[in-house]
Amino acid sequence: MVIEGGYLRDILDQPRALEDTLAGLDAAVLADTVRRFGDGRFRRVVLTGMGGSYWALHPLNLDLLKRGWHPILAETSELIHGLPSVLDSGTLLIVVSQSGRSAEIVRLLDVKTPDCYTLAITNTADSPLAAGADTVLLTRAGEEFTVSCKTYVTALMALKWVADALAGLSPNQSKDELSMAAPATAAYLHDWRDYVRSAEAELTGTRHLFVLGRGASLAAVGTAGLIIKESAHFHAEGMSAAAFRHGPWEMMNPALYALVFAGDVATAAVNSRLVRDIADAGGRGALAGEDVEPGVYRLPRVPGSVRPIVEILPVEMMTLALASIAGREAGKFERATKVTTTE
Repeated sequence: MVIEGGYLRDILDQPRALEDTLAGLDAAVLADTVRRFGDGRFRRVVLTGMGGSYWALHPLNLDLLKRGWHPILAETSELIHGLPSVLDSGTLLIVVSQSGRSAEIVRLLDVKTPDCYTLAITNTADSPLAAGADTVLLTRAGEEFTVSCKTYVTALMALKWVADALAGLSPNQSKDELSMAAPATAAYLHDWRDYVRSAEAELTGTRHLFVLGRGASLAAVGTAGLIIKESAHFHAEGMSAAAFRHGPWEMMNPALYALVFAGDVATAAVNSRLVRDIADAGGRGALAGEDVEPGVYRLPRVPGSVRPIVEILPVEMMTLALASIAGREAGKFERATKVTTTE
């Protein structure tokens, strides 16, 4: 039985958060960034964040790579200690932080040169990050209990907006695609109780949990590895579907469960084969995608660029199910804090 608390309320508030964030997206906010980008003012693009904010940058990273750029994607902790030399006047620095005041972000503001052009995506208008950035794109997730859910999906929305703007797409075209995210999320969450019960049945007896994917699905994969641990106190690992065969395969047994995202059409077949191979090898697993059987792992049908937003939904159902199995309130912190203030 799910113990209903603040984290569940935040999950169910995601459609509202997406709607409000979409309504607040304004092309004029990014005009200076887009102009400088188009004029060739930047030698490099650096993408950074911590936790779910870092993983949310993966779709933008892939988009820039496909367009001929060679962005540097690095956790903020690695950036400030290992790569401070890239934080100069030739850099477009894109920083994602829901609080805008975690320890690494505050340190980043001290390390970068004053003329390092900084675009911030944050949920906190009065944060040090917002104050220290050249351009601020605000999400409108509202207050969040503990685990990042509303702030994660709204950051993905804002980052898709950035990707489209840098690619020169029409703001109307971008908003048309993004407008599908909130209703798709709401439709999925309508059946959350059924989905949690289904996930409980799937996950009972699991000792080793993996969440796997490729391409833009790595955003949900990496975030899953974090939020399952912190919301349900259950060990889980998010990794690329290909990497799973290189080592973890040796762990295969009936207590191992792997959720694999079908992802893009280019890799859907190989991801589906992985699920079959896991079953043949003695493990358990399931495919999450738009074309699977109706239920917890059936994703809403949305444009590929919006898919990363809805891919986190079945993971959230898993967090509720695992906490329910353990008799815990999902997302209730006992040791962690909402904002990490120590490096």
